[in-house]
Amino acid sequence: MQTKAGDPGAFAQFDLSRVESPAFVVDAAKLRANCQILAQVRDAAASDGAAIKIYGALKAFSMWSVAPILGEYLDGVCASGLWEARLASEFYDGEIATYSAAFKPEELDEICRLSDHVIFNSPSQLKRAALILDHAATTGGDVSVGLRLNPMVPTGEVPKYDPSAPGSRLGFPIDQLNEEVMEGVEGIHFHNLCEQTFSPLKQTWDRVFDAIEPWFGQLKWINMGGGHHITRADYERSELIEFLKDAAADTGAEIILEPGEAVALDAGILVGTLLDTGFNDMPVGVTDVSATCHMPDVLEAPYRPAMLGELEDESAIPIRLGGPSCLAGDVIGDYRLPVPAEAGARFAFLDQAHYSMVKTNTFNGVQLPSIYLWDSDTDQLELVKSFEYEDFKQRLS
Repeated sequence: MQTKAGDPGAFAQFDLSRVESPAFVVDAAKLRANCQILAQVRDAAASDGAAIKIYGALKAFSMWSVAPILGEYLDGVCASGLWEARLASEFYDGEIATYSAAFKPEELDEICRLSDHVIFNSPSQLKRAALILDHAATTGGDVSVGLRLNPMVPTGEVPKYDPSAPGSRLGFPIDQLNEEVMEGVEGIHFHNLCEQTFSPLKQTWDRVFDAIEPWFGQLKWINMGGGHHITRADYERSELIEFLKDAAADTGAEIILEPGEAVALDAGILVGTLLDTGFNDMPVGVTDVSATCHMPDVLEAPYRPAMLGELEDESAIPIRLGGPSCLAGDVIGDYRLPVPAEAGARFAFLDQAHYSMVKTNTFNGVQLPSIYLWDSDTDQLELVKSFEYEDFKQRLS
């Protein structure tokens, strides 16, 4: 999988020695610029009175210390379960939409209390939750119930990241929709994209539109999920704006997008240090950045993260970088370093604010990266969070 981002932006001028290593550094100015683009798309699409909203996906980026930036521009956030819904209610402004592939019955009452929209993965789950939903309604809860659909339109580059892949557990198969399934459903949700531009959304919508058209008078909202790389330079934003206008006019429903990566695209780097070097058929290096612990998508996708300032000269000898864990597969990739390949050298991987930060773990007792907030407009740098042995210890028993 080839990364679709990797624009260094203001990080090209950032002195990596200003932070401890390893560390995530998030640029507040870039984050703000991304949110401004999302708000501009929403406002342009709503210029004729269409009901358009954009949420930020906490599953991709949940650095709650920057929640005020998202709250200034976006309409709310989407959560993937109880804990994210709690985080949303505590720190984020606007509406909360909560979806999970399966809700625990004992958590659903609180989820309904915290959320504006609760989205079920199947009609059977919704039916089992009927009493809880009735209780929420009678106690003053104003939760709107939605159903996630599986459009059955594969568009992804990597099947295991594609919700429409054969055998997917995500969403109710769209070809099984009927009156009984849709009883009591106020909203439809589908999430079918991953780091994609406008065309796959249009392709997906063509299928969804035909399937849900009989319920246009019933549906109050249609949530088109995430995976939209709206803030990427090559995204067809003008086409998206016209599409959103048409979708709202055709359906009479509120149209919602919930981008995750687009919120934090190119807004963060992961700074690391080369700890040791050697030679085994090629130059190899051990770093304090671990693919396994700090960038799991490097192994899961897999993909090769872009490096800040990597040399383009093919005559430069690459070095294979890997983490300090004992896992043989903890390999990040082969890079032509912009600095001498020697112990103590600093480097940084680009576009690491989304997903990398939320997926970190402490396998092998590998230290979690510190988190810094930098504003490239003012050059203000703040250490938001550092992690110690106690953080590792308290996860265990």
